Amino acid sequence: MCAPGKRMERELADRVLDLAAQEPDIEVAFHRQCFARHGHFAGDDDTRLEALLDCANDPLTDAVWFAHGGYGTNRIAAAALARLDAVGRAKTFLGYSDAGYLLAGLYRHGIGRPVHAPMAADIRHDGGEAAIRRVFDFLRGSTDGLERSLGAQPSVAFNLMTLAMLVGTELMPDLTGHVVLVEEVSEHLYAVDRLFFHVTQNLRGIAGIRLGRVSDVPENDRPFGASEEDIARFWCERSGIPYLGFADIGHDPGNRIVPFGHRG
Repeated sequence: MCAPGKRMERELADRVLDLAAQEPDIEVAFHRQCFARHGHFAGDDDTRLEALLDCANDPLTDAVWFAHGGYGTNRIAAAALARLDAVGRAKTFLGYSDAGYLLAGLYRHGIGRPVHAPMAADIRHDGGEAAIRRVFDFLRGSTDGLERSLGAQPSVAFNLMTLAMLVGTELMPDLTGHVVLVEEVSEHLYAVDRLFFHVTQNLRGIAGIRLGRVSDVPENDRPFGASEEDIARFWCERSGIPYLGFADIGHDPGNRIVPFGHRG
C-alpha cells in the first residue's frame, strides 16, 4: 500500500489491517510513506515516487493497492513508469480517482494489470468494509465484485475530471473500441457539462460511454436545468458516441471493479 497523492490517516489504516487480519490468505502492508505529510501531499514528489517504486518492484508482493486518492499521482506517474523493473511490470495496480493517471499510463504501455477498484481510504464511509472486502475477493480471483455491465468490448473506468486532464498527455492510452465508464464527485453540474464537452471531443472512436454516479454536487446559485444523464446524452449525441446507460461506479462504497481492458 502506498499513497501517490493524499496521505492516509493511521486510524483508517488500522481499520483496514484489522479487516485483513480476519482473512487468512490476505496480507496487507502500508508503506510508511502513506502517513507522511508535505502540504497537500503524502510526502514530496520524490518521497511518493520512491515509495511507489518500493512497492511495485518488491518481489514479495503481488499487488500495489493505492491507499488514498486526492491529487498528486500525475506528478510522479511518468517517472514511475520509466523505473518499473520486470517485477513491477508484472504487478496488479488497484485504485481509482487520482490513481487513474497511473492506471492510464500503465495501460498505455501494456504494463502490469491496471484495475479501477476501491481504495483503502474508502473504509471511512458507511459500508466501507464491504468495499475493502470486494478488493480482497478480487485479489483471490473472484469476479463477484466486477461491474455488471462489462461486455464484449474492452472497458476502462475513470473519474471524469481525471480523464479530462489525461487527454492529450503522455499518459493517455488509445481507447479506440473501448467502453469508457466515468464518474464524478463534488463538481457543479455546469462543470460536469464542461468536462463532457472536452472529453467527448477527444474520445471519438470509442465503443461508448457509461455514466457512473455523479455525487455530492454542490448547490449552485441557480439550477443548471439538466441532469447528469441529460448532460452525458447531449454530448455523446453531439460527438457521435453511443451512450450506453449507467454503470455502478463512483466515489462511494458501492464502487465496483473494472479491470482495464476486461471483456465480460
